[in-house]
Amino acid sequence: MITFILKYARMQQRPDIENRAHVRILVETFYSKIRVHDDLGPIFNSLITDWEGHFELLTDFWETQLFLKRKYTGNPVTAHQDADRKTGNSITPEHFGLWLNLWFATIDELFEGETAWIAKNRAQKMSTMLYLKIYEGRTAD
Repeated sequence: MITFILKYARMQQRPDIENRAHVRILVETFYSKIRVHDDLGPIFNSLITDWEGHFELLTDFWETQLFLKRKYTGNPVTAHQDADRKTGNSITPEHFGLWLNLWFATIDELFEGETAWIAKNRAQKMSTMLYLKIYEGRTAD
């Protein structure tokens, strides 16, 4: 029985994130969870009116991050500072922690491998930097 379970587990391995289509699946799956999350859903749903456009923008962003393809041309710092202002400076480190937990869980659900690990690592580093920049923006206002 254990041999069968081990064989089945090997057959169920998830792919690594290999291309734009994988990134799009990750982004759409992740944000489907965000939109219904008790704490994060109200924030995102109040700010994003064009989800399809947001999926495209974030697919560009993560494709740039993971595959060094220059698709994303926005500024995530100013976007997050603007989002914080629009929500009455209510974004907290806990929100970033919840976001990261969902991001990691979604990656683990769909993918495994080196690029999946890079997606987690970059998100973790970016979340710290973005919150610090949000806080910096508050003190500049």
